[in-house]
Amino acid sequence: MGLRASGYRVAVMGATGAVGNEMVRVLEERGFPVASLKLLASIRSAGSTIEFRGADVRVEELTDRSFDGVEIVLASAGASVSQRFAPAAAAAGAVIIDNTSAFRMEPDVPLVVPEVNPHAIADYPKRRIIANPNCSTIQMVVALKPLHDAARIKRIIVDTYQSTSGAGKRAMEELESQTADRLNGREVLPKIFPHPIAFNCLPHIDSFLDNGYTKEEMKMVNETRKILEDPSILVSATTVRVPVFYGHSEAVHIETERPLSPADARKLLENAPGVEVVDEPAEKRYPTAIDAAGTDPVYVGRIRQDLAFENGLAMWIVSDNIRKGAALNAVQIAECLGRDYLS
Repeated sequence: MGLRASGYRVAVMGATGAVGNEMVRVLEERGFPVASLKLLASIRSAGSTIEFRGADVRVEELTDRSFDGVEIVLASAGASVSQRFAPAAAAAGAVIIDNTSAFRMEPDVPLVVPEVNPHAIADYPKRRIIANPNCSTIQMVVALKPLHDAARIKRIIVDTYQSTSGAGKRAMEELESQTADRLNGREVLPKIFPHPIAFNCLPHIDSFLDNGYTKEEMKMVNETRKILEDPSILVSATTVRVPVFYGHSEAVHIETERPLSPADARKLLENAPGVEVVDEPAEKRYPTAIDAAGTDPVYVGRIRQDLAFENGLAMWIVSDNIRKGAALNAVQIAECLGRDYLS
């Protein structure tokens, strides 16, 4: 099947947030067939407008009745909001593509990256919810999937360098204001982060758990296993917030069951959907967050033998966390859903 020419009745929940705004933009950029568009947010944002296809669309207050007649909901309003309103949307007959952590690890909710496991969407009727993974997990599994298929990954060690946009608009504003304060000799007072973020790196994203890891780190562990459908993969993550506005970067080290040379890995990645290889170290060419910002691919570079493992590879993975890490992935899921499952 193809996408329905007459379009789909779509709602964006959390439309005034950074990801919600980007969802609206990506729907337009990709030409997703939208028959009607509802923009939903809290009562504080109701009445404001967002432009879509040259027209201003009014934002409505999110209520239990917001989903009447809606077929697809793109949700990015926070986990507690999704937990509150996703059942109402499902009861109204909509399918919810949820960008929050609310449902990701529930066994009857598919956790989907279209380049990796689009077949999982088939399970959506169980709850009428499809979960969008964590941003740092998405970019990593897009790059690792072809390598896993070729040589089976046994172990992943990942250190992330995550931008402030992952913590929201106020976090970006804090980076901006603290940078100005530092440069002008003023006292820096952190509000959003536990320590100053300007000119600093914080090995602390989300709350700490009893095992010493943070929730963000354990999301990468558990979501990677679920998406790659292999609970035996060993994953260890350290997630770090860095003074960057957009774009997450990751240093990833893998151990594979079968040998895989850097040259063979590079060829696999060059042919992988959603991946762009930027790997010419002699020319000082490798991915950076500032180049990835505002673009769709997952960029991979610094592909080399890992000296710590017999069958090891090391690489550097970069992507825009608001686009592929959130809004774009959700719209791609909607495209798969519409094309393959919704008549």
